[in-house]
Amino acid sequence: MFKRNIYTELERWKTKKHRKPLILRGARQVGKTTLIKMFSETYSQSIILNLENNKDRTFFEKTDDIKEIVESIFVNYNIDSGKEPILLFIDEIQESPEAIRMLRYFLEKYPEIHVIAAGSLLEFALSEVKSFPVGRVEYLYLHPLNFIEFIGAIQHTQALKQIEQIPVNKFAHDTLLELYNNYVITGGMPEVVKVYAENKSMLNLSDIYESLWSSYQDDAEKYASNDTEKKTIKHIMDVAHLSIDKRIKFHNFGNSNYRSREVGEAMRSLDAAQIIQLIYPATVTEPPIQANFKKSPRLQFLDTGLLNYSLGIQAEMIGMNDLSNSYKGAIIPHIVTQELIALNNKNKQKPHFWVREKMQASSEVDLIINCKNLIIPVKIKSGSTGSLRSLHEFINRSEHKYVIRIYAGEFKIEEQETPARKKYTLMNMPYYLSSKIYEYAEYFIDNF
Repeated sequence: MFKRNIYTELERWKTKKHRKPLILRGARQVGKTTLIKMFSETYSQSIILNLENNKDRTFFEKTDDIKEIVESIFVNYNIDSGKEPILLFIDEIQESPEAIRMLRYFLEKYPEIHVIAAGSLLEFALSEVKSFPVGRVEYLYLHPLNFIEFIGAIQHTQALKQIEQIPVNKFAHDTLLELYNNYVITGGMPEVVKVYAENKSMLNLSDIYESLWSSYQDDAEKYASNDTEKKTIKHIMDVAHLSIDKRIKFHNFGNSNYRSREVGEAMRSLDAAQIIQLIYPATVTEPPIQANFKKSPRLQFLDTGLLNYSLGIQAEMIGMNDLSNSYKGAIIPHIVTQELIALNNKNKQKPHFWVREKMQASSEVDLIINCKNLIIPVKIKSGSTGSLRSLHEFINRSEHKYVIRIYAGEFKIEEQETPARKKYTLMNMPYYLSSKIYEYAEYFIDNF
């Protein structure tokens, strides 16, 4: 068991004066149950229910009297209600609409009971609950491990110390880049990281990837509302990895005969389950950042390790010093986007990339971030700065001078200008600093 960054949010929730029941959301196998079991050790008394278990589910099905439900649970688990606080963890809560509906009454009647609920496919379960306790629960989102969590899991304490330095020390570059390459190849699924941390080897991981992806495919029936959607989802999951290097169209996706509407509905179901997400572009250069849903999106898999396994490229990635060319240049932008998603544990807001489309030539910037009320373009690219044509297109239209490039080289800040003679300041960040991008952006703006 290794500590996750979201753990501090749980500690903050525990000490809140007006604490609401907490729903922990996230895809299957990202470590929700393990996290809360670890957190439960901070309580003198805790109860862990799993609603896939008929006995535990019965507590909420026999009655809708919250007092009777609580007393029944306490008696069954031999809990002394005189000792406070008590953690009640309701796992796999999607199996019981009644349990979801009853969460509101814990807030009203039993504030001394700290309630955490978790489950997968909650997007679908919550939409079916009548009288859902809107405003009476709060949420946290758990994702696959980011790089900082990864090096913590493999107990590389010196790397952890170095990555907290702003700016990072140059002498740590080679070590951090090698560790990041290992992270890019393996990904951040907890079971994979656990085995890798034990063996410090990428051997014997394929069975875990296969099991994880098969479990997501088996869940397709739960995502689908009808047979057509079920078949469409299966097709998407079979071929989506082949489109990771480009923006997609729904119509005839993956050389199929499926129509735009069918693919769109299936994609949105997979997005809700967080298995394959749709990342839409923005077209603005000034805040606020707004997705343009009329533009073609990119696909984002739950985890880059699973993506690498699906593409069959992990073996060829081992030993490469710069992974920027892996699978048509798509893997590093994918893992960086994954890390940005993992930074947000309060809501489902996604990162955006930037496009400007015109007949003569189109421009596309890998990511844009909002820092200090500025939209900062982020290009993920090795090689010379003179080849950053799309980035220059954004710079020429922006009112500020700050630009970030994420690449395999060392950290440095330099003055540049576009072919149109507009001067800008470029912060070159190594890949391994991706999960620190907002901290570095603030440092950049405050000091340059």
